[in-house]
Amino acid sequence: MGFNCGIVGLPNVGKSTLFNALTETASAEAENYPFCTVEPNIGRVAVPDTRLDVVLELSPAPKSIPTYLEFVDIAGLVKGASKGEGLGNQFLGNIREVDAIIMVLRCFDDPNVSHVEATVDPVRDAETVETELLIADLESLERRIESVEKKAKGGEKEAQDTLAVMQPVLAALAEGKPARSVEVGREQRHTFKQLQMLTAKPVLFIANVDEANAAAGNAYSAKVEETAAANGAASVTIAAAIEAEIATLDDAEERAEFLRSLDLEETGLARVIRAGYALLDLITYFTTGPKESRAWTIARGGTAAAAAGQVHTDFERGFIAAEAIAYDDFAAYGGEQGAKEAGKMRLEGRDYVVHDGDVLLFRFNV
Repeated sequence: MGFNCGIVGLPNVGKSTLFNALTETASAEAENYPFCTVEPNIGRVAVPDTRLDVVLELSPAPKSIPTYLEFVDIAGLVKGASKGEGLGNQFLGNIREVDAIIMVLRCFDDPNVSHVEATVDPVRDAETVETELLIADLESLERRIESVEKKAKGGEKEAQDTLAVMQPVLAALAEGKPARSVEVGREQRHTFKQLQMLTAKPVLFIANVDEANAAAGNAYSAKVEETAAANGAASVTIAAAIEAEIATLDDAEERAEFLRSLDLEETGLARVIRAGYALLDLITYFTTGPKESRAWTIARGGTAAAAAGQVHTDFERGFIAAEAIAYDDFAAYGGEQGAKEAGKMRLEGRDYVVHDGDVLLFRFNV
């Protein structure tokens, strides 16, 4: 199961610099002109989790494999993208393919880096992006709803169900509210997702500041935090240029010393990755054995059978049970054997809802 976050924003806000730092590559150009990223670049990034180190330490496995997120660097948006301006249609199509949106907002002054609006205003820029997505959604639904209404009037059950979801979403969009603002019942979630609304995707705001403000942020990033809070979203303040520099340092101690010199406890990228993980409402479970200890990703609320299927389709098909140990118990009792002896290992069925940090061993028969 793949989970990905699309990195979006206006041109020259630091999107590609952030992407390069995230993936520790130079696969995305980062030039001082609009639309340098024409095709979306994709990078897989390990999710930092110290619990995996503990699982490996308490297990006989010779190596560990982290879980990953995908980040997609998408070409810069400009005002009018919903009407085809800039790389409008391509930009909107690329966003439609991602699970969540990371919106990079310029929060630094630099006369040597042009801005499409001539002035720096991250709140205005966020509204520009959101407005273009909203207009695209509105036009998409308006084109489709007439056909659905005809089918619904003709008694088609699926069309009636779809219309019941489309109408409140269309009303919200017409009022300038994103699709994510509409409350959708559990039984309507699948239909809602099939509408492929751009403004239904969860958003993380990234305030990209200069080096001097990397630790404490600035007035621009404070406004971004306020905007995020007002919209029920999360925000992270980073200096993408610094993150790109850190990414070139191979030695862990050298990285740590560089961070200390900037009064930073960890890289901004680690916070971005964790925030993206939380944005998608994902949790981590672990498996360990003689060959490897491994972290796996599953959506919150996922079952043991679904988790087994991520390891191998045969595990889900022939699922018998899962031996489950909570991470805290696994760590406290020195690993699998100690947890079992303390009575902390549980035998769970296929419908067991996996908890964050569970250490699982699957029993199956095919």
